[in-house]
Amino acid sequence: VSQASSRSPAGMLPVVAGLLLAVAAGGRGSAAEQENPPGSRFVCTSLPLEAAGAGCPLPPVPMQGGALPPEEELRATVLQLRETVLQQKETIGSQREAIRELTGKLSRCEGADGKSAPGTWKKELGKGKDTMGDLPRDPAQVIDQLSRTMQTLKDRLESLEHQLRANVSYAALPNDLREMLQRRLGDLERQLLSKVAELEDEKSLLHNETSAHRQKTETALNALLERVSELEKGNSAFKSPDEFKVSLPLRTNYLYGKIKKTLPELYAFTVCLWLRSSASPGIGTPFSYAVPGQANEIVLIEWGNNPIELLINDKVAQLPLFVSDGKWHHICITWTTRDGMWEAFQDGEKLGTGENLAPWHPIKPGGVLILGQEQDTVGGRFDATQAFVGEMSQFNIWDRVLKAEDITNIANCSTNMPGNIIPWVDNNVDVFGGATKWPVETCEERLLDL
Repeated sequence: VSQASSRSPAGMLPVVAGLLLAVAAGGRGSAAEQENPPGSRFVCTSLPLEAAGAGCPLPPVPMQGGALPPEEELRATVLQLRETVLQQKETIGSQREAIRELTGKLSRCEGADGKSAPGTWKKELGKGKDTMGDLPRDPAQVIDQLSRTMQTLKDRLESLEHQLRANVSYAALPNDLREMLQRRLGDLERQLLSKVAELEDEKSLLHNETSAHRQKTETALNALLERVSELEKGNSAFKSPDEFKVSLPLRTNYLYGKIKKTLPELYAFTVCLWLRSSASPGIGTPFSYAVPGQANEIVLIEWGNNPIELLINDKVAQLPLFVSDGKWHHICITWTTRDGMWEAFQDGEKLGTGENLAPWHPIKPGGVLILGQEQDTVGGRFDATQAFVGEMSQFNIWDRVLKAEDITNIANCSTNMPGNIIPWVDNNVDVFGGATKWPVETCEERLLDL
């Protein structure tokens, strides 16, 4: 910036100094004109053309050393050029103001009376002292020389301004800076390619390392798929947890199913199940619940030629149910301790009701619930003659008396209501002694079997 500011005034210093002296002399003349007689004039002094002929070349802007990166060096150069342009514009503006002022003074000199004696150009204000030296005595020559000097100064200023604009607008990067930038870009490109190659190597290495894990995973998945296929073909694979049946094909004292959950203390209950019996005479014991001190806490049994009986606390009620025809039937039994009232439903229809069956006796908790056998002790001492032979499914127990409408909807397959005390789910039923679990027919298929 300091170089740019000193560049322009250097060649023009004599011219500007001379012009300023002329302005000062004119100013004194004006001041004296107010005091002296009206014959006084401005003293306009011109300088020789050769005194203002020295050029003012524009030295190149020096580039800084290589201490900074190329990008920073380029940015600093651009900022320096921008500041130089701004200073040159300010200098040009101030010089133009001086030119306009001098031009005004010159016009006033040209407007002076041309008939005055030549000696008046040489008089200093009130003293008659020769201040022009060896300058021409003809005022026309003085004015012409001043005009040429002013035009020369104006041309130089315009040339300087044009040169500065050209330097800023069309300056090209130095060759060494361009080469440095190209080398920098080349280095960055090589680094990028190297990083990509490293990532590719890591990817390949990771692929090789995980191939063994992938193979092990695929082997485990294949084993699981085979196991699933086996289970789908086997006995314990069901579309949903409740779509299975327990099969008890023989009348023995060792085939049975066991409910894992036990009963809480109950003051009412509803028991529903689907069953298909293939035994005669009598279907045997579809289920029994025994507690310590009472093996016949709840029992549903058909033994010999007797009708189906419901035992609660060893008290008996005969039920008007007929299910020994070898077909699927849906049966429900409700009971409440209040007056010992009971109801019997077959295939959604209520066939019988009664009362005074173990009234005011709550069902005791903590017992064992067996499917297909009658218990003489808790969980054992089965009698083969009392065993159930056939299939059963959807064995559910609720802790309340269901409405007749709900029982009908369950029986005609329009409602699925798992028991809130004992639901029919696969993981809640164990089978023993050769009893098996199989996928069960759909509810609609069981209805067609009625």
